[in-house]
Amino acid sequence: MVTDPQTDTDDAHDRWIPDDEWRTIVANVPLVSVDLVIEHEGGVLLGKRENDPAKGEWFVPGGTVRKNESRTDAAHCVANEELGQSIIIDDCLGTYEHFYETAATDGVDSKHYLATGYRCHFERDDPEIVGDDQHSGFRVFWPPFENLHPYVEQYLDDR
Repeated sequence: MVTDPQTDTDDAHDRWIPDDEWRTIVANVPLVSVDLVIEHEGGVLLGKRENDPAKGEWFVPGGTVRKNESRTDAAHCVANEELGQSIIIDDCLGTYEHFYETAATDGVDSKHYLATGYRCHFERDDPEIVGDDQHSGFRVFWPPFENLHPYVEQYLDDR
């Protein structure tokens, strides 16, 4: 994940990746990421994506794993950064391959993710989700899960 140079710290996993280097990475190697299948109120929390890939889709919160960061630490980081909430991981669903024919990176026409899915729930019973600029909103979806992105449906089938 590209970090913001305004909030850059001395930690190795928070170093800014220049745009040209990020472009080379996205164009040539899969991105290691985590996705959160957050069970809440008898359903699953999804966010309406504002950026590629999966722009306009209801999707699970997720993000890339930074260097020297464990996947479970990345899952907790995603929950805090995208939702403003802490989570408890209940289960690892496995690692999935996601292929997209679009990318939010200039000069790159596709993305490939190796995404580890985690089934989890909020630490608090009454979370106040703050959201982020990657989502226009969040809502809970209940079974039967229909008309969702195929990658989301795969997570929901496996949970």
